[in-house]
Amino acid sequence: MITLYGTSVFQGISIGKILFYERSKYNVDKKTVHNVDAEIKRFELAKESALLELQELNEMALSKANEINAAIFEGHQLILQDEGYYNFVIDLILNQGANAEFAVKQTSEKYSQMFLSMKDEYMQARAFDIIDVSERLLRLLNGDKQEEFVLNEPVILAADDLIPSETIRLDKNKVLGFAIMYGSENSHTAIIAKALNIPAIIGIGKELTKEYNNRLAIIDGISGTLYIDPDANTLEEMKKKQKELLLEEDLLTKLVGKDNVTIDGKRVDIYGNISNLSDVDEVLKNDGGGIGLFRSEFLYLERDTYPSEEEQFLVYKEIAKAMNGKKVIIRTLDIGADKKIDYFGLEKEENPAMGFRGIRICLTRTEIFKTQLRAILRASMYGTISIMLPMIISVSEVRKAKDILEEVKMELIKEHISFKNDIEIGIMIETPAAVMISDELAKEVDFFSVGTNDLTQYTLAIDRQNTMLDTFFDAHHPAILKMLHMVVKNAHENGIWAGICGELASDLTITRELLQMGYDELSVSPSMILRLRKKVRELKLS
Repeated sequence: MITLYGTSVFQGISIGKILFYERSKYNVDKKTVHNVDAEIKRFELAKESALLELQELNEMALSKANEINAAIFEGHQLILQDEGYYNFVIDLILNQGANAEFAVKQTSEKYSQMFLSMKDEYMQARAFDIIDVSERLLRLLNGDKQEEFVLNEPVILAADDLIPSETIRLDKNKVLGFAIMYGSENSHTAIIAKALNIPAIIGIGKELTKEYNNRLAIIDGISGTLYIDPDANTLEEMKKKQKELLLEEDLLTKLVGKDNVTIDGKRVDIYGNISNLSDVDEVLKNDGGGIGLFRSEFLYLERDTYPSEEEQFLVYKEIAKAMNGKKVIIRTLDIGADKKIDYFGLEKEENPAMGFRGIRICLTRTEIFKTQLRAILRASMYGTISIMLPMIISVSEVRKAKDILEEVKMELIKEHISFKNDIEIGIMIETPAAVMISDELAKEVDFFSVGTNDLTQYTLAIDRQNTMLDTFFDAHHPAILKMLHMVVKNAHENGIWAGICGELASDLTITRELLQMGYDELSVSPSMILRLRKKVRELKLS
């Protein structure tokens, strides 16, 4: 038996044969061309064909209600239309007389290496977007048609990493799990695994080789272990574990419609965190009581220009309608730090986590903020919407934001546009400053929601993007727990409710303590809603 280790991105047990994903590889040699104009024309024709293919893939993804992949293919079109990428290819053809294939390969290597060298895992994952686009161009320059990767039976799919144009064509019913050599939790494979509820392990490394093709394997998505040629004892143990997990899933579905109440009567609202419209179905399927955090910045991240008021309004409206009266808390634009958007034109910062982000951008670029507030207010007519402000450190920030909201309300009244005037206003508590003045902040808003990820980062002086510091990152640190207690105490003393929407809300080992503190709401990823309900119903706090 061979045992390999990686990072689990979705828990579960998969047992089946390993099949390595095979993609066409093009050996590119440098050739000197004498008619550079003709070579540039050949490249541009390949580029146009690639754009058409990507548009078809985008439409295919939308027809399957897969907005994540659709956004990815839109991003690939943007890469093809990027001036830097285009000019680098043209420069190699013009000034070196290089053939288009060599120029594309060199450009791919230059840009993908640039992204891979970045510290941010999200940006590293974008290197595969560059490779995907470049491989498409090379295929078209070689005159090859799009190849289908056919799965004849259910398998554990192994690869260095998978790119969107590959995964969208897979028969998902025949993928038992993913075993990936590289990638991160921000890679497309990880995103797809979570969306499909498929066990997946990433970062296994070069030890995962093609010599293991067609051999029996087990993915243990709980421990992040891949067993190849498992012995009889391991196979039996994993089959038993798999049955237990499936039984647990069945039992969880029986909790749909049940109350989130402890044995001794403490009730808590359990909501879902979402990033886009397609996540709403998962919240409803798992019987979430509402949406505790809609990360509205993803409306901006998936585009190459600012979303209009109308575009935002339609998304907020559809979410509100789908939730049918259940609360929908929209966090206003929270970019900066690890969420960069080129078209915002923000200057590079040495320490972006402590820089120009969240409410600081909204209060500085008020037209962007007003556009979003107009869209949210208009959508409030279609459900129960609340507004939540991120990265607050002072009372004055809250008051300024409320003043801008009032200006927007007056504009809508003058334009005879309807909205709900009593819309709830809340803030994220994610800085030590906000915790320490939470008694004052509570007098300005209707609710608090604690972002424990950033609160832990800022309190412990630990960059949560730095993997070298993982062993020092302690979300259960006594300082964090004291802060959490202070926040909920000050909220209740001032007549407002308090919740948690950070990762700590999903940590079942601390649920008892959070409820004992008095938290009214916990917001988690949709797949955790029923698990958290089960935990709450098993607790006796007194």
